[in-house]
Amino acid sequence: MKENNLSISLTVNVSAQEAFQSINSVSKWWTENIEGSSQKLNDEFTVRFDDVHVSTQKLVEVIPGKKVVWLVTDSRLNFVEDQEEWTDTKISFEIYSHPDKTEIQFTHIGLVPAIDCYRDCSNAWSHYIRGSLLNLIKTGKGTPEKRK
Repeated sequence: MKENNLSISLTVNVSAQEAFQSINSVSKWWTENIEGSSQKLNDEFTVRFDDVHVSTQKLVEVIPGKKVVWLVTDSRLNFVEDQEEWTDTKISFEIYSHPDKTEIQFTHIGLVPAIDCYRDCSNAWSHYIRGSLLNLIKTGKGTPEKRK
């Protein structure tokens, strides 16, 4: 049976490079509670959402204007039984340039309906991708989780 990884698509009226730069500006759309860097291959960063979610991502694939992939190297989700559900999953942003628009395909590889956090995590991703990241790309202002 094929796994149904969480996937969200966006279409925006900016260049692929502008979309790529916004995606890599994690503190401007996901959370201001970030340590590390999210700009180039092998960079690592840790995000915190109070005591609910802490995860560390490593950039394992970076193709400017086309793709960025994060490997979750460590995670702690305090609202599910297996608190390390995200560990060894991948978060992928594929960017497709079209004549008058750019398409972004977000996929959290390993975030599938069979795991405990799927519902809550897919709702959160939808909020951050369809809301905050989209706003950052369109207006230059996202709505990341604020620094505590």
